Amino acid sequence: MAQPTAWDYPEPLAVSSAPVPHYGTGSLADLLPTLAAGMDVPGMSAAIPELAPADRNCVFLIDGLGWEQLRDHPDEAPFMSSLMSSSRGGTGRPITTGYPATTATSLASVGTGLPPGAHGLPGYTVRDPATGELMNQLRWQPWTDPRAWQPYPTVFQLADAAGVHTAQVSSPTFENTPLTKIALSGGTFRGKLAGEDRMDLAAEQLAAGDRSLVYTYYAEVDGKGHRFGVDSDAWRGQLMYVDRLVQRLAEQLPPRTALYVTADHGMIDIPFDEQHRIDFDEDWELRAGVALLGGEGRARHVYAVPGAEADVLTCWREVLGEQFWVASRDEAIAAGWFGPTVEERVYGRIGDVVAAARDDVLIVASEREPRESAMVGNHGSMTPAEQLVPLLQVRS
Repeated sequence: MAQPTAWDYPEPLAVSSAPVPHYGTGSLADLLPTLAAGMDVPGMSAAIPELAPADRNCVFLIDGLGWEQLRDHPDEAPFMSSLMSSSRGGTGRPITTGYPATTATSLASVGTGLPPGAHGLPGYTVRDPATGELMNQLRWQPWTDPRAWQPYPTVFQLADAAGVHTAQVSSPTFENTPLTKIALSGGTFRGKLAGEDRMDLAAEQLAAGDRSLVYTYYAEVDGKGHRFGVDSDAWRGQLMYVDRLVQRLAEQLPPRTALYVTADHGMIDIPFDEQHRIDFDEDWELRAGVALLGGEGRARHVYAVPGAEADVLTCWREVLGEQFWVASRDEAIAAGWFGPTVEERVYGRIGDVVAAARDDVLIVASEREPRESAMVGNHGSMTPAEQLVPLLQVRS
């Protein structure tokens, strides 16, 4: 009988080997505080020292455009590609999003200037400790009091109170959403449907004050990536379009302005086969002892039946540990995945087990999450394709 070898008992990925986001020195949460500090907003500090102060600052956030995707498509994005050496204050380096690399978490980090462990949106769906239900933090379902969920003021609100002309220019669809209210409110919201109109209005808003802080946003790069993948013609078409939008805005900047082009996460395409898509709803081992499955395919929060936490952790490590960083809640917090600290009100929102994909693999849930399980492009974890985002700069 053959003796077992190391290949029969592979070691799971060490929690400490996960590339933790650069909280405090170069993450999305550090961007607005750095810009606001340069405009003398009280209580703000320049956490990204490479960024020189400007009287007027504009952040253009392109949903889903990671550093690696931009780098790999210079023909589709000639203008932004020409700016890559300007990224992060002329260092030619990206910044990181934060964990998980997903829109609700990242937008909250941008707007509040806080990491997920403080602002309290640590995933796509997380358990509400008060009700025991999963809450979708992007769609805000089921309803919960936004200010109780995220009680901190936004950087926009603090800047507005300090006399900075502050505006958000986005789709009218987002004006009254709870996510906008708790992450991006402060000053004036200006809604425009067409991308070109947003760029023109953002330039007008920048010129409206001696000190200005303006935020604008474009969603469809992410939308086409989810539906068709980042290797699709539809995605490339959106990249070409948004590249022209960036150039349009850059050419209209009023004097003493810094424009920063960034993103909330990158994206990778995952093949549709059993090797790359593990279906939680059909895997009895992964389901054993699990009360709720939260997060998303590449960044799962797993909530165990009371008393089964250790068994669920052991099982998930044995089944997935070669492809995912699998940590207990306390291990993930100690490793800094959600920031330097996790506040008490946020602690129970994080899964008893947290699983972050290293390889090109998803944990889908075909029955309970049919829409998400059908996505071609995905994101959420700590790999460079998902975590690294540009911070392109144009100054006038």
